[in-house]
Amino acid sequence: MAVEERLADEAWRVDWANECVWHGGERVRLPPKAFAVLRMLMEQAGQVVTKEALLEAIWPDAVVTEAVLTVCIGELRKALGETAQAPHFIQTVHRRGYRFMGHLPTVTAPASPTSAPSLSLPPSAPPLLVGREGVVAQLHRWWAHVRQGTHQVVFLPGEPGMGKTAVVDAFLAEVAAAGDVWLAQGQCIEHYGAGEAYLPVLEALGRLGREPGGAALLPVLEQHAPTWLVQMPALLSAAALAAVQRRILGATPERMVRECAEAVEVLTVTRPLLLVLEDLHWSDHATLDLLTYLARRPGPARLLILGTYRPVEVLLRGHPLQTVKRELGLQGQAVELPLELLTADEVAQYLALRCAGGAELPPAGHALAQRLYQRTEGHPLFMVTMVEHLLQRGALRERPGRWEVSPAAAAAALEVPASMRQLIEQQFNRLSPAEQRVLEAASVAGSACTAAAVAAGLELAVEAVEDGCAGLTQRGQFLVASGLETWPDGTVTERYGWQHAVHQEVVYTRVPEGRRLRLHRRIGAREEAGYGVQASTHAAELAMHFERGQDYQRAVHYLHQAAENAAQRHALHEVTTLLTKGVELLTTFPETQERVQREVDMLIALGTALLATQGYAAPEVAQTYTRAQQLCQHLDDPHQRFSTLRGLWNNSHVRAELQTAQALGEQLFTLAQQVQDTAMLMTAHRALGNTLFMRGAVAAAHTHFAQALALYDAHQHRAATSLFVEDVGVICLSRTSWTLWYLGYPDQALARSQAAVTLAHQIAHPLSLSFALGEAAVFHQFRREGPAAQEHAAAALQLTTDQGFPHWRAYGALLHGWALAHQGEAQEGIAQLQRGMLARLATGAALARPYFLSLLVEAYGATGQPEAGLTALTEAFTLVETSGEGWYVPELYRLQGILLLQQSPDHHGEAEVCFQHAIHIAQSQHAKSLELRAAISLARLWQQQGKRTEAYALLAAVYGWFTEGFDTADLQEAKALLAALAA
Repeated sequence: MAVEERLADEAWRVDWANECVWHGGERVRLPPKAFAVLRMLMEQAGQVVTKEALLEAIWPDAVVTEAVLTVCIGELRKALGETAQAPHFIQTVHRRGYRFMGHLPTVTAPASPTSAPSLSLPPSAPPLLVGREGVVAQLHRWWAHVRQGTHQVVFLPGEPGMGKTAVVDAFLAEVAAAGDVWLAQGQCIEHYGAGEAYLPVLEALGRLGREPGGAALLPVLEQHAPTWLVQMPALLSAAALAAVQRRILGATPERMVRECAEAVEVLTVTRPLLLVLEDLHWSDHATLDLLTYLARRPGPARLLILGTYRPVEVLLRGHPLQTVKRELGLQGQAVELPLELLTADEVAQYLALRCAGGAELPPAGHALAQRLYQRTEGHPLFMVTMVEHLLQRGALRERPGRWEVSPAAAAAALEVPASMRQLIEQQFNRLSPAEQRVLEAASVAGSACTAAAVAAGLELAVEAVEDGCAGLTQRGQFLVASGLETWPDGTVTERYGWQHAVHQEVVYTRVPEGRRLRLHRRIGAREEAGYGVQASTHAAELAMHFERGQDYQRAVHYLHQAAENAAQRHALHEVTTLLTKGVELLTTFPETQERVQREVDMLIALGTALLATQGYAAPEVAQTYTRAQQLCQHLDDPHQRFSTLRGLWNNSHVRAELQTAQALGEQLFTLAQQVQDTAMLMTAHRALGNTLFMRGAVAAAHTHFAQALALYDAHQHRAATSLFVEDVGVICLSRTSWTLWYLGYPDQALARSQAAVTLAHQIAHPLSLSFALGEAAVFHQFRREGPAAQEHAAAALQLTTDQGFPHWRAYGALLHGWALAHQGEAQEGIAQLQRGMLARLATGAALARPYFLSLLVEAYGATGQPEAGLTALTEAFTLVETSGEGWYVPELYRLQGILLLQQSPDHHGEAEVCFQHAIHIAQSQHAKSLELRAAISLARLWQQQGKRTEAYALLAAVYGWFTEGFDTADLQEAKALLAALAA
């Protein structure tokens, strides 16, 4: 009999007036949205109604995902007594929508119980949200607060099978039914290390943007979160994507986090946002950083973040989620809603729903429920699996109008293994050998798999694998179908997921090691071919397959590519993890030129990431670049050698190991001269100039900066500026302003400082601008211009805080503290200087500490604390002696003389010696500005001692040398003192 004929004979009717269906004499109620879906499908019976059309028609004012539609279809199928695998009325058209089949007569009034005969149809599994009603109710209470403007983070922990997904689906469906809400859902996937950066959030936003009504998301992302929009190229045209890419040049991880928070605030002005992040135990560091930032960010964002995770996975892996949730919980910024084991009554309720349609269980059913509770201890997955096992064994049997508990049920219950692993293995062993092989290959493919990949692993035809998977899904065993997937090479393949992750884990461990290795290798190769030119976007997944397949050559390649992908998203922890693993695998390679080349490439990239995550002075940075330098001896590649030398120079320079840094700078310069590469020459001049300046060779440093600037072209060389390398032009202009001031040209120095800040603004590179603003603040401190120093320091503080540059943030804080003290707020200035010193020490940086100590010394002197100042100077002189950092030594001696006089007038002899030392060292460094300042202090001392002629002669000789800068504080002070001495 045809389907249409059979359905026409069945006593099913639809009641439009009462929004229900009748089965015989029984009225089956439907939720309003589900009934609206049924009406639309019946109005276009026989035709495919797309998911997009259904969502747009039924939820016109809400932004929802396909999950809401899936829930409605499930409710309809339950009401109509059918399943997705054996549909009577509603047919799923994969990846498109649904089609209504057959015929449902309509009634205009409720049918009487005798109006039609009863017809027994196969039972369907009800939506069994048992024992979780209170959890869903609590979520609704928090959601009500969110709608009023209070953001909330909720963690939903539970081991596999505890019902996390059921709770999330039920809550999503109920929230969606109310409408006027943004619903976004993303899932973490197990890859290498912490996985792809921001993967679940990008998935959630991407799906939201593709849903009906999602177009409203794009302008918000374009304006407030371009660094996120560029990660979703499918939402943009090629031209729009290129425009966004230009806008985010130099973006940082901190910028991505801040932009996401701003976009969320804008989105939630019109409607609240429910963001579901599933399986956070596989989350990457970047996603956790974003979650933490959103939880801690003050503001009225109407946002509920609902994150699920497995506690045991978090503990066993030492996952940072443990720390994140603990800290947020302690600060009242997140709550946890654990799923408890089911009670005996709830197990009985489940059994009644599953096997008796919700009717009261007979005494034998209650006894069985108690037995199930004892065996499973209320674990939902254990319980569900046990019930299905009893059904398969016939211990539970359907009889006309009722379910019967077989006498064999007690014995069958005793057969249930004590652990879930044993139970899954028992289920697995009941499958056919062909199905077992399919599941083994699917477990190797991962938490989600395709028929094409599994077929390649087994070296079978795809059709054979699809038949095996279809049989398993139709019986509800192990796998669930999740639509079609199209690969770039044109392959169209069915996609499957596991009913429970623990199934995949248990089956995976059953696969013999040798077979597992071969499966990983074949699956990886097939996916690599299928992804084609887009293989790089799946690099972490491919790296996992090839590493476990012991194809280390390709594993290393994809680990490197995955690290580059993470770097583009500024997820530096992931970069470090991936590259570290890649370098580790390289040790298994034979000592070939190709292996050395690859390792050097990865070490250089790793060093760059470590510079940012660990700091310039971290020992890991030195170790990484040292290893790279050793390997470079076996290569004839000057560019790689140059990169390793630059990394080592950075480390030594910031650690104030200046003799080593100078030697490295000279090696950089020699290598750059040999290659005659302009970019290398500029970098070498910059490096050598910086170190020479710190050692007090001011004139030589000035020459190097000038030579670098002569080679620099802003349009040509700004492309060489990466996220963690400042623009050479900005650096050399800034440092030239220092050297010119030192050499006695204050006006020319001011022009260079202003030019550096202007250039940094023009190239729109945050790190370079942070450098320019910080250096400009120092420059104005040299000139004793408190307001200007404070202005630049404040700008640097704001920028570096926003962008997350701890090294330069400490710089700005220190200069801001000096400006406060210089302008009369001495106590606050001292406090900020001390905080800045601690912050800089935390980065491991020792460079310029004597200079920053001098700022603190000056503030101590202004508040009448000479002893504290002298103590700080002792530390500064000790640092100078050990590091050779002599650029500010003249000023240290001058400040020592001033504090000695402040401590006691009897110290005039020691003070005079200090001033003389300052003048002598300044002269040897050609530091005319510091010589002038020391001469002023000595002239004042001699004036007090009555040696006016000597004082005048000393100061007039230095003052008369200057040809510019007469409006600066030091030259004006000198002029006034000369006038007093001449009177």
